[in-house]
Amino acid sequence: MNIALLTHSVRPRGGVIHTLELADALSQRGHRVTVIASAEPGETLFRATAFPVELIRLPVLTGDLVEQVRQRIEALVAALPAVLQRGGFELLHAQDSVSGNALALLRERGVRVPHCLRTVHHLDVFAQETLNRWQARAWRAADGVACVSDTWCAHFREHFGVSPARMFNGVDLRRYRPVADALDGPRLQSLGLADEAGPVCLLVGGVEERKNTVRVLHAFATLRRDDPAWAHARLVVAGGASMLDHSSARRAWQQALGELGLAEGPGAPVLRTGPLPDEMLPTLMRRADVLAMPSLVEGFGLVALEALACGTPVLVSSRPPFTEHLRDEAAVAWCDPERIESIAAGLQSAARMPKLDAPPAVCLAHAWERSAALHEAWYLRTLRESISTPAEAITT
Repeated sequence: MNIALLTHSVRPRGGVIHTLELADALSQRGHRVTVIASAEPGETLFRATAFPVELIRLPVLTGDLVEQVRQRIEALVAALPAVLQRGGFELLHAQDSVSGNALALLRERGVRVPHCLRTVHHLDVFAQETLNRWQARAWRAADGVACVSDTWCAHFREHFGVSPARMFNGVDLRRYRPVADALDGPRLQSLGLADEAGPVCLLVGGVEERKNTVRVLHAFATLRRDDPAWAHARLVVAGGASMLDHSSARRAWQQALGELGLAEGPGAPVLRTGPLPDEMLPTLMRRADVLAMPSLVEGFGLVALEALACGTPVLVSSRPPFTEHLRDEAAVAWCDPERIESIAAGLQSAARMPKLDAPPAVCLAHAWERSAALHEAWYLRTLRESISTPAEAITT
């Protein structure tokens, strides 16, 4: 098949990584795969790929979040027809709402596009009703919907009467492994993390409300104050390259730092790195004593699998989707994500767990090759069904 996978960014976010890993696995199964990604001025894709990538250049974005999302969508609407004609794709698979909206608008405006599928990793609840409407249009206009967890499949069945195809994320065991890389030392030294006296707690994803970052900060401060083993602990918050507005979460973060008396920066108890080079994340995961992921909302929780593959115990929320695939894993601690004392106890528990010397069974079961095989079957089913279904019926 000749497939295009569409993603909203070139930054290392979960949905973008899912897109790239899926593209690579589908390519290895013999399919022609092109990734179509939106890029802000001056941006390039954060990693090299063995498959072609078409970058759609966005304008300098202005205005509030709704206006910026509108500008993203319209930029794709303007650029995609030429890209699609050039590529001759049989099937388009959008991984995000921005791309999904662009494809929906093209169809509404009478542009002929191939069959469109949509993976919904999770749904957000926005304060702006326009964003909620656009989020819904992005999947309702697709010819088929998939989710990467039973939780979100059930959500679609219960709330929308839709039965999504069940897909899942994977973990690349070539990159995420317990064995140290020869460059791990210099990389850690560049971040000031080479010789730490206390535990290193890693949180990936930046300061966001759904990542529960501020509660993790409070729990970390509690342990530094009350547990001698954590007196010299470091909290590292890595990543954070999101297109959404997290200014309220960042304000709450800065206020909490002041209230807790914690300094932030190189050599300080708290280090917020911002976006990092692609090779840095496995290094950080191997160095960390615990990965903190007490998220309030997740589509799957890919980062937890990647940390386990690196041999590092994880703390996750005692709620789906984590309970679907991590319930019986030995190197996993659990918490109530809305209680700071529960997060603190979970961090303590995870940090006491021994490091793994090999990726656990859950990582072996979630291989991108298996994910690609499921996607391949879904794509073929979609194309077969289209032969006997009029195009007008497909798009309603």
